[in-house]
Amino acid sequence: MEHAFRHCPNCAAGLRMIVAAEDSGDKERLRCPDCGWTHWNNPVPVLAAVIECTDRDGQLLLARNAAWSHRMFGLITGFMEAGESPEQGITREVAEETALRVQALSLIGVYDFQRMNQVIIAYHAQASGEIRLSPELAECKLFAPADVRCWRAGTGFALADWLRGRGHEPQFIDWPRRNG
Repeated sequence: MEHAFRHCPNCAAGLRMIVAAEDSGDKERLRCPDCGWTHWNNPVPVLAAVIECTDRDGQLLLARNAAWSHRMFGLITGFMEAGESPEQGITREVAEETALRVQALSLIGVYDFQRMNQVIIAYHAQASGEIRLSPELAECKLFAPADVRCWRAGTGFALADWLRGRGHEPQFIDWPRRNG
């Protein structure tokens, strides 16, 4: 895995993978050989919402990110900001990205997404209102729960768990392979 950090933010020395003693034993991490600074590389909390549109016969809203080259649709996601709870964060993200108002939230689960070094906190959001997409999103689609297809990664597992909880056996598709 390529590291984003190359130099120590404290002393500007070049960072190296160095084994050092920690509470749980010896651990190799990106460290500064001069001042001992450690890049912990902890996963980033990401919020996700399975949005059920209560004013559209309970259809699910999935969206396509404007940065995606393929025409796949996924959950609304975003980063949690400092000072907000996960519930506040996903309510904010849904409003920012879709203009929908969240009336109720329930936790679906927490999912490990190591490929992106993230921990996904997924919610079922019951929401309503006029859909207006932010520039981050290229388009959205509404799906009946029985018609939605899941993907075998992060948020796709959250969607599958939500479907199972509603009595639907999830059907899986594969995302297109990324170049490189």
